[in-house]
Amino acid sequence: MSVEALLGGFDPIVAIMLLGASFVGSFITVALGIGGGSLLLAIMASFLPPAALIPVHGVIQLGSNLSRAAVLFRKTHWPPVAAFAVGSAIGAGVGGSVVVNLPPGIVLIGIGVFVIWSVLARPPAWLSRFPLLTGLISSFLTMFFGATGVFVANFSKSLRLSREPHVATHAVLMTLQHGLKIVVFGMLGFAYGPWVGFIAAMIAAGFLGTLAGRSVLIRMSDHGFKRALDVVLVLISLRLIWQGIGAL
Repeated sequence: MSVEALLGGFDPIVAIMLLGASFVGSFITVALGIGGGSLLLAIMASFLPPAALIPVHGVIQLGSNLSRAAVLFRKTHWPPVAAFAVGSAIGAGVGGSVVVNLPPGIVLIGIGVFVIWSVLARPPAWLSRFPLLTGLISSFLTMFFGATGVFVANFSKSLRLSREPHVATHAVLMTLQHGLKIVVFGMLGFAYGPWVGFIAAMIAAGFLGTLAGRSVLIRMSDHGFKRALDVVLVLISLRLIWQGIGAL
């Protein structure tokens, strides 16, 4: 595979910046539990064609979450996974086949407000009782807005897991969701071929970030982890609200 393919046709400086963003994104997600996918999406949006942004980001996130799930596999909390997978399949299928007229700004503001409320109050009880519904809603939204890890993180948070099971379970759920999204985009005709080299390089950089982030995760106390997670969730949610206001 040529160097040009690995760089995705980007200027070398831009490509290095994107690879660095993949590393940092995975590091943040492992160390803090959430945030890296949204960060990576925001940076990629500045350089990738709009039509390629969501599907390419989805494959990279699949690789990142799959590596994270593999590294922490034994810590996964399995009971909600099957129902979440069923909901995700329904949500991704509906999202890929229906033209959505809801203004993106309204969706972004709604998610941001919901997440902040979940951080400041107790996570809604229904989140832990209805993994199928959580999977359906988040997978539907990810077809249009890409990074719904914040939404899924609130479901994981409602399970009241310690830091490593939280990160492991979230990684498994997001692996399922991104995998389904990739399949649906492929069925809709998106050509992944030209992006294979770039995607592989981004996934490799993300895997290194996963290994580095895990070394931080295992040294962090549960209290410190949850406080850091809340701060990251609020900051990302404020960014979503700001983006939503701008879109409107």
